[in-house]
Amino acid sequence: MNLLDVFNASAKRYLTDIHKNPVYPFPPSIEALQQLNCSLQNESMEPADVFDLLDSVGSAATVKSSGGRYFGFVTGGSLPAAMFAKLLATVWDQNTCLSVMSPIAVTLEEISARWLLSLLGLPAESGVGFVTGATMANFTALAAARHQLLMNEGWDVEAKGLFQAPEITVIVGDQAHVSLLKALSLVGFGRERIIRVPADEEGRIIVDKIPDTSGPAIICTQAGSVNTGNFDDVNSICDLVQNKNSWVHVDAAFGLWAAASPKYRHLLKGIEKADSWGADAHKWLNVPYDCGLVFVKNKEALTQAMSSAASYLPTSVMREPFQYVPEMSREARGVAVWAALKSLGRKGLAEMIELHCLYAQQFAQQLAQAGFAILNKVVLNQVLVSFGEADVTLRVIKGVQQEGTCWCGGTVWQGKTAMRISVSSWAHTDEDIQRSIDAIIAVAGRERV
Repeated sequence: MNLLDVFNASAKRYLTDIHKNPVYPFPPSIEALQQLNCSLQNESMEPADVFDLLDSVGSAATVKSSGGRYFGFVTGGSLPAAMFAKLLATVWDQNTCLSVMSPIAVTLEEISARWLLSLLGLPAESGVGFVTGATMANFTALAAARHQLLMNEGWDVEAKGLFQAPEITVIVGDQAHVSLLKALSLVGFGRERIIRVPADEEGRIIVDKIPDTSGPAIICTQAGSVNTGNFDDVNSICDLVQNKNSWVHVDAAFGLWAAASPKYRHLLKGIEKADSWGADAHKWLNVPYDCGLVFVKNKEALTQAMSSAASYLPTSVMREPFQYVPEMSREARGVAVWAALKSLGRKGLAEMIELHCLYAQQFAQQLAQAGFAILNKVVLNQVLVSFGEADVTLRVIKGVQQEGTCWCGGTVWQGKTAMRISVSSWAHTDEDIQRSIDAIIAVAGRERV
């Protein structure tokens, strides 16, 4: 049996058994990983032996986040078409830096970018970059914002840097996600000098608390709170800063995909008025890790902030990917995105989004009926549930994780400890949802005694 056949058999076994195994590996499987922790040997090993070692020890220690009962960290599964497209792209081993390096990879990025802008209702002329995830999407968009705002002030930040540059005021909501704060620090704005605007009980920026600015400003908004699933009023915020030297950025790691649903796109009213948007394809589009997306209305601001001045790099009439993202050499992320979109179509993506929201409501309704407190308005796919005092809730979360039927994480919201349930995977079934609800209620019943 050649290595390709061995891989095929192993992958088939893993995917077939994923629903039979605990969502989180039991301690013996994690402890067995120490078998890999040895000194590097002198002699070479046969590829088949390397694969067998990795499969026999590693597969049992994976988190089954691509299965139907994982509800942690807004993690999507891998759609079959997207998964196998990525495997094919790995076989192709394309470097998506330049069009001359991979016409197929660049063509699929171009097509996917056009489809995404149409699907999400964003301006058709926007620049689109395929990055690692939401942190790099936010970073890339903020670099484009920095470029444009300072260029408007007569300052070339790419040439002169930030030393003695005009100051840019940065405004964020008080419930901004840590990935945005990290991106702000990487771009050079820092975390301590930004202005934080109070948020309401659902984590949304209170619009009339946004301060006036006299100079260049970046206002960072959120579409889809990681805790409540709720959305800032981007429409009103954009109208508030209209015709000023301001840039509105939307951190929309998973919430942007609601725009694909006729039922939920109203939550994103006016989002097309913003200047940039960051999202994760490996969240609600369900492509394999890693894949994030950055959209910038002013494409020239994006390409000028990202482009290299190296004279040896050829260009053509085709898209040149290195002009849209921080990386140069990178994998062909557009292949899996194209496959996911082609597989689902507009209707299929909308139905998946809407089903997940329905499942979230089912979680909330049945857990509330069982006597537990739901802490948020379930407007999308996020549910926060408290089982009583903080120590009790923490015990329930730990008990659910150890029991193995499903996996949910914890959070603190408005001073209350809660379990966070994120419904994000194409693999969820009616049976998965009900089994998970029953398991949570059973564990909570034991822990509350």
